[in-house]
Amino acid sequence: MFANFIFTIIFIIGIYYLLRNLLLLSSAATASKDALYPKTEEEFAGIIIPNEWKPMEPLTKRAKSYRLVKWGTVVILCVLTVLLVLVVTTDWLGESFFTLAYIFFILIDSVRHSGNLFILPKGIILNGKLVSYHQIKDCETEQIIRWHPLYGLDDKVNNAYKLTFRLKRTLFQPQFIVVQTAAQLDQIITLLNQRGVRCYKQLPEQKERAPYV
Repeated sequence: MFANFIFTIIFIIGIYYLLRNLLLLSSAATASKDALYPKTEEEFAGIIIPNEWKPMEPLTKRAKSYRLVKWGTVVILCVLTVLLVLVVTTDWLGESFFTLAYIFFILIDSVRHSGNLFILPKGIILNGKLVSYHQIKDCETEQIIRWHPLYGLDDKVNNAYKLTFRLKRTLFQPQFIVVQTAAQLDQIITLLNQRGVRCYKQLPEQKERAPYV
């Protein structure tokens, strides 16, 4: 009975997370129309998304990535509802609580939107979520050269630039994207500096940071 109660609480939290994630993504898709950067195909192509190492795509409600999250959320909600009914109405949970909980979190994580970065007049869109400028603690840049942890993961990443954002009051730290050229990085940093975001440069082979100039 206690395990059923715990699983029900986890289920409710999961439902809240899924619905909130979809709502935030929907708001971000609407706001991306006013982006100051990126705008052109070249600018989109110059932002590389971690893990997949693919160029960033526009964020719209018609985009394939958005529809995958939208309908994936619906499917996962249906699957989780069936699981909850089985747990509450039968003794199916038994000794499989931790296994089922693991599957539960895997299902929730499977509908995460691929990364992105948009510079807006009043904030940024970072990985599908709107972030106001006052929520950004600072950002840091470092070139991905030999011996860097990201070097060699993909040809597009080698000698490019890692741009890391540190946010205030969040459990998920830090978040980053990769910018292919120094010119594009300068453009992004300039837009951020103009809006009060402090940016630093990680000095090669040193544990020091210097203001980005």
